Amino acid sequence: MKSNSGRWYGVITLFIIVAISYVDRINISVLITDPAFLSHIDLAKDDRASQGFLATAFMLGYGISAFILTPFCAALFGVRKSLIYGLIMWGVVTFLTPHFHGYGILVASRILLGVAEGPLFSLASSYIKAHFEGRENGKPNSFVNMGTGLGLALGYPLIGYMLVSFHWEMSFYLVGLMNVLLGIPLVLAFVRMPKTAAYMDKPKSMGDAVKRAGDIVNGALKTRHLFLITILTSAALAYLWGSSNWLPAYLKEARGFSLKELGWLASLPQYALVLAVLLGGVIIDKIERQRVPFIFMAASVGVALSVLLAINVGNAYWAAYSLIAANFFWGLLSPAIPSTVQYYSRPEHTASAFGVVNGTGSLVAGFMPALMGGVISAVAAASGTAAGSGAGFFAGFALLIGTQLVVFVCGLILWLRERADKHRAASAVSGLGVS
Repeated sequence: MKSNSGRWYGVITLFIIVAISYVDRINISVLITDPAFLSHIDLAKDDRASQGFLATAFMLGYGISAFILTPFCAALFGVRKSLIYGLIMWGVVTFLTPHFHGYGILVASRILLGVAEGPLFSLASSYIKAHFEGRENGKPNSFVNMGTGLGLALGYPLIGYMLVSFHWEMSFYLVGLMNVLLGIPLVLAFVRMPKTAAYMDKPKSMGDAVKRAGDIVNGALKTRHLFLITILTSAALAYLWGSSNWLPAYLKEARGFSLKELGWLASLPQYALVLAVLLGGVIIDKIERQRVPFIFMAASVGVALSVLLAINVGNAYWAAYSLIAANFFWGLLSPAIPSTVQYYSRPEHTASAFGVVNGTGSLVAGFMPALMGGVISAVAAASGTAAGSGAGFFAGFALLIGTQLVVFVCGLILWLRERADKHRAASAVSGLGVS
């Protein structure tokens, strides 16, 4: 099972699907800079809180789905069928979204889209757990997570091009077709789970499926350090969602870049993220397991210092370069999250354990775009000057620094616990040797 050379084709497929998903996720963050789109959904240009809540609505559906639907997907359908069903729902919702009028119905569509995408990373984690040993899971995890950065990097200029060359509706049609015409054939061709795993046996009835899902959840909740990893993931995702959803508007309104410029400038931090995710995976496979928490600690310091520089430097291009550095540091820690979950969880519990971590983290992090939007609006209104919008964005981005303080503390605690566990194990072995 572990030596199957075809396993990497499945990893590449998951990488492509993740990339498509992130093009879809940041679609709205570019569209809120377009007056025609805002008019279509009856939203004011300066209503930052409502604009941010569009991203929050997606994350609410995503988090609940990742937490609740993942064990049922794993028990009832398995990885392959769950991915196919999710892609179908995801494509249909995306394709129909331009036909929705008004803010409320758009919020509902974003929630449904989140529900469709929710189990994706958990299913990917289950696939990697089944095909790769613990000592070699850094690179496949990093490769799948590279889809995050690539999707964002391609998404910003792609959606910007759609706005300039066509109309905002085209971005939804394009992504909806990509889901169905590209994602589904790849899953059918390359995503296969090993049949030797007992936990992959199909349930005999719906009652058996429900019971098995309950057993998976109970087992997942017993995963070591699950609560701590969940807090760390929440803070890490809060940075990603806050920065990616407000980056285009920040570059345009706080730093004065044109729509054409912000497309490629917004993509540069994401290319840095892609490179760093790959590097992070290589580092994970090279170092001892007990040292992985150092990645969280060092990378979070780099992110915090980079964002601090971005909001304090006067030159607009240096601010953009600082955000590139911030995303690079964030990319280093990204593959360490699923790798850590896979290390502590049992194979049959991996999808659900990561569903708990990713789902809860996404629910918490989902409020960051709305929170940043509220701070941006409040500070801009309180400033009452022409530069108020810039001051609001600086205050909103300052919240991202706080998320990295949480990541650092969680990484430190995790390292201390790893160290204590290692000492206890060494003492037990020594005691047996003496006796």
